Amino acid sequence: MTIHLPTLTDIEAAAEVVYQSFQATPQYRWDTLSARLGTDCWVKHENHTPVGAFKIRGGLTYFDQLKQRGELPREVMSATRGNHGQSIAWAARMHGVTCSIVVPRGNSVEKNAAMRALGASLIEHGDDFQASREHAMALAAGRGAHMVPSFHTALLRGVSTAWWEFFRAVPQMDVVYVPMGQGSGACSAIAAKRALGHPVRIVGVISAHATTYADSLAAGRVVASAVTTVLADGMACRVADQAALDVLAPHLDHIVQVTDTEVAAAMRALFADTHNVAEGAGAASFAAAWRERETLKGQVVGTTLCGGNVDSATLASVLSGSDRF
Repeated sequence: MTIHLPTLTDIEAAAEVVYQSFQATPQYRWDTLSARLGTDCWVKHENHTPVGAFKIRGGLTYFDQLKQRGELPREVMSATRGNHGQSIAWAARMHGVTCSIVVPRGNSVEKNAAMRALGASLIEHGDDFQASREHAMALAAGRGAHMVPSFHTALLRGVSTAWWEFFRAVPQMDVVYVPMGQGSGACSAIAAKRALGHPVRIVGVISAHATTYADSLAAGRVVASAVTTVLADGMACRVADQAALDVLAPHLDHIVQVTDTEVAAAMRALFADTHNVAEGAGAASFAAAWRERETLKGQVVGTTLCGGNVDSATLASVLSGSDRF
């Protein structure tokens, strides 16, 4: 699949679609986080969307593109650990399309409940996202449903609007840390940077327990890697997407790997300093900045709380300081 990065005109048009459902999310320079990090630290609050994560932007523009082409299907199928599924369920409901989502066994109880509340039918299959994805593709083919991928040009159009908002609001930003699951967030950040001519350096953040993107970029080809993260389910990707790699390779400054322990510490820091709840992937951006804090002095640092959808029991465990998530 060839990916065409959204242009400035594409992103501005996508923003009009997104803003029919919600307005631009805030970005704040938190004095508490800045003091902790030792330099200016901004947070883009994508936890403040109607589904608590940035993914909704992509779902809205994906369905809008289908509608513009006169290709809205009877049923859509997709696979997710939660936030992508909420995005697709939200947009499908808006357009009157039946939505079925495949999730791995043992998936987040509260993310599952949120998808059902949005009208999606959930199918539990497999032990990880990749197994769920492959099952969803087979089901879609058998049922004649439209399979919504986790990485696609039409998704990038919407997700790019978050970074477009952030980079316009903070033109002095030197570096931004972007969590990576299937890569739509980082590729969209690249698109917005290019569209605006912003000088910001983009650093990819992956889980140290799900390293397919680091391994694949190092090898120059897709390399599947085992997934063992317990906390960062939004980054629990076993097989990188080649189209995403093609975009990331020439544009990422570097990649930082963060452990579940570091993510838990970042969740606690974000809660203490901003009183915002971050899920594992939502805290990974600050975790990476914290790891590199000695090199960031005097720089304006961008981070993103890209999702706040963490199960209550998991959050309670993390905030208590437990190493058992």
